Amino acid sequence: MGDPKYEPLPWEVFFTRKQEVAVGEDRFNVYLKGNSGPVFFLLHGAGYSGLTWCSFIEEMTADMQKEKYECQFVAPDLRGHGESKTTDDYNLSMDQLVEDVENIYNAIVERPDDPGRKCFLIGHSMGGALAVNVASRKAIKNMFAVTVIDVVEETAKEALSHMEEVLRRRPKSFASEHEAIRWAHEKRICADLRQARVSVPSQLHKIDGVLTWRIDLIQTKKFWKEWFDGMTKKFLECPATKTLILANTDRLDTALTRASMEGKYQQVIVPNSGHAVHEDNFKKVAAVHLDMWKRYQMIAGKNSAIKAALQRAAEEKAKKAAEGVAK
Repeated sequence: MGDPKYEPLPWEVFFTRKQEVAVGEDRFNVYLKGNSGPVFFLLHGAGYSGLTWCSFIEEMTADMQKEKYECQFVAPDLRGHGESKTTDDYNLSMDQLVEDVENIYNAIVERPDDPGRKCFLIGHSMGGALAVNVASRKAIKNMFAVTVIDVVEETAKEALSHMEEVLRRRPKSFASEHEAIRWAHEKRICADLRQARVSVPSQLHKIDGVLTWRIDLIQTKKFWKEWFDGMTKKFLECPATKTLILANTDRLDTALTRASMEGKYQQVIVPNSGHAVHEDNFKKVAAVHLDMWKRYQMIAGKNSAIKAALQRAAEEKAKKAAEGVAK
């Protein structure tokens, strides 16, 4: 029996349901909360799963409930991750990932082309690069905002030469989920223990009675550079509200620094966080998106009022025209 402090938490604590999306022979696992309103579509980083967003979603919904307003959270396990099963789990090319996201979104979101359902697209690390490419290729309709968490093209590419070494230094297996959670928490891979209890087990699977990593990321090495190629330019050209959240300013490159000074996107620094900023400091990341959501509500409300006023004016004009004909 493991230490209760490191007891895994089930996904049901955070989400209301999960759904399998079938695309040909591929089966994607998707975690869901909420049924209507704007869609927060959440893309995890390499090696993680949709459960990396649990604490963030919990914090978001707690505040939204006070406002008596609903939105929908959609957090898929990407190809090769979590509970998703595909015919080629190691094809993490950007083209394939973008296609997967488009298929998942269209299957989950009722009437994805409905102009009343705006999408807030948020991605961490590899998921951040994926979010930028999804937005750049307009693979998702009605994009309102794009958020990238702790990944910048220039620094990401510089780090790739060390990535294989970092992965090889990780334990290859664990005797139990309790042991894996303890390791991730003590090594500050996931600084928030409660989040680690739900996120870490989803990154593992059991083979011959031993827990190993769900995906061997070293086997995806040939795609690493491709994930980040042209990311800065694509991000800055995204036709949506843009936000970049980083653990520190050291990760900024020259182009992004200049663009930030010119006000082309919102930059948020969250100190005392590891790479998984949204796990370590989910309150701050949620606060950023709650402010964004409230701004969206104001814009949507203003637009609705304008439409209503125009409709009333058109009806009044038609009424007067009809009265003139009658006379």
